[in-house]
Amino acid sequence: MKTVHLRDIDFAVEDEGAGRPVVLLHGFPLTHAIWERQIAALVPKQRVLAPDLRGFGQSGVTPGRVTMRQFADDLAAMLDALGVGEPVVLAGLSMGGYVAMQFFQAHRPRLGGLVLCDTRAAADTPQAAAARRETAVRVEREGPGVLAEAMLPKLFAPATLAGRPELVEQVRQMILGGDPRGLAAAARGLAERPDFTPLLPQIDLPVLVIVGSQDAISTPEEMGVVARSIPEARYVEIPAAGHMAPLEQPAAVGRAMAEFLDSVTASGRSTGS
Repeated sequence: MKTVHLRDIDFAVEDEGAGRPVVLLHGFPLTHAIWERQIAALVPKQRVLAPDLRGFGQSGVTPGRVTMRQFADDLAAMLDALGVGEPVVLAGLSMGGYVAMQFFQAHRPRLGGLVLCDTRAAADTPQAAAARRETAVRVEREGPGVLAEAMLPKLFAPATLAGRPELVEQVRQMILGGDPRGLAAAARGLAERPDFTPLLPQIDLPVLVIVGSQDAISTPEEMGVVARSIPEARYVEIPAAGHMAPLEQPAAVGRAMAEFLDSVTASGRSTGS
């Protein structure tokens, strides 16, 4: 991975391939490694940038609280540091989707398209926000095992949990490797993220909405509403996948993304025309 300095932290990003830039954003409490198979599939045609967001993986940590706006501004600074001036296609899983929507709101001229994968537009309810803040305190006190125990059963389709223990263990180790300060800071930022629902009809870009057919966190029903609310959205449901569709069904997700990127290129939208 490359390391670029962004104002106050060192920022780690995998930078592979050449051509139109595509940025892949991981979810909470994970790293860029969730996109490993999609990176390999896309690099023949794209320049793929897959960062570890602030506080995750190999990137620097800011204790306390990190907002979705901070994550989005980090991406803009990363693009500057890497000399990327043309509009990018930004793909985000779960928390990465929140960051992608925030990036649209704050840095619209830098975007040529969006991929929203297993994510949500709605803000947390007061109860869910309070639970995130409580989790942040526990993670700081007890470590990332708190998150692994609570989240793993919800992240995968039942067949994945039962039949692919190596994949579940891969994600468990990814979570356990996290810095408690960074995880807690992101959890607090997630608790106060805005409601992006009113933003959806304003997204004037090609958008691909991807969801696992058995996602219990960002359900197909909810993501179908998101897709119908965006003027230029297409909706793809991935069979036999839960919230971790890029890991559970990497080939299907990769195909959907590649077809979308080809269509964006054909329309000329990624060059800002």
